[in-house]
Amino acid sequence: MGAMETHRHSHANSALKPALIITSAFLIAEFIGALYTNSLALLADSAHMLTDVAALSLSLAASWFTTRRATPRKTYGFHRVEILAALLNGVILVLIALYIFYEAYGRLTNPPEVQAGWMLVVACVGLFANLVSAWLLFGEHRENLNVRGAMFHIVSDAVGSAGAIVASLAILFGGYYVADPAISVIVAILILSSSWVLIRDAVDILLEGTPSHVNIVSLQNDLKSVQGVDSVHDLHVWTLTSGVLAMSCHVVTSDRPLNRNLVLAEVSELARERFRIDHTTVQIEESSADESRMDSCDCHFGAWDSLR
Repeated sequence: MGAMETHRHSHANSALKPALIITSAFLIAEFIGALYTNSLALLADSAHMLTDVAALSLSLAASWFTTRRATPRKTYGFHRVEILAALLNGVILVLIALYIFYEAYGRLTNPPEVQAGWMLVVACVGLFANLVSAWLLFGEHRENLNVRGAMFHIVSDAVGSAGAIVASLAILFGGYYVADPAISVIVAILILSSSWVLIRDAVDILLEGTPSHVNIVSLQNDLKSVQGVDSVHDLHVWTLTSGVLAMSCHVVTSDRPLNRNLVLAEVSELARERFRIDHTTVQIEESSADESRMDSCDCHFGAWDSLR
């Protein structure tokens, strides 16, 4: 693994660990508060917070796996463990939302009484804990899909706490006990929305789709603009894991004498500087040569031992 990727995962771990400690500590308090106040909003939030703990633990474990050295059988290392963890987090979020819908359905027709005063106190403390955890993860969520999954858990939990605050105020000042399950439904809809984004991004990576910021036509045209390159074919760009892109292609060069090493260097430099692609494998083909004269070169991180 390169120094840049090791540094990225080190930063992710430093954000995940304190977030896990804060979330675990408040989980117990909120669960007790939910039982005491008989609030579905708090109970749903505490159940969600339990999955937050699981998601953060899973994210830490996945982050550790991705730092393991590549092997002859795992030539790209264990990068995809991070994506699998993110996908699992997204699926768990969907299940949580469905559970909240189920519980809310019964309470909307016959809302039970809740102790709104204590519900308000617990929800306020929960919101504070979630905001602190979200702040810890915010700087890393753009570069790491796994951390983004954990952050989606925390943010949707913060929304749940905010909803519980609104519901408790509605009960305290208006006696609207139906506000408790009603707010829960709104929170469940928001959870579904965030989980869909997470699942979509994870599946796109697992299917090795072209990263959203890479226009494959523009990349091909830019590669053909390199001096000595006549055409480019079999061009593929995919995501190994969050923030780590790979590219492979065949480059056809002209008949005139040229420095192939220079062409390879310029191609890999263009991919890295313009499209943030660090792992490039390029095969050079002469336009008038037969296949036996084709040269192959792995420009950067193509073999498993270079990923150590």
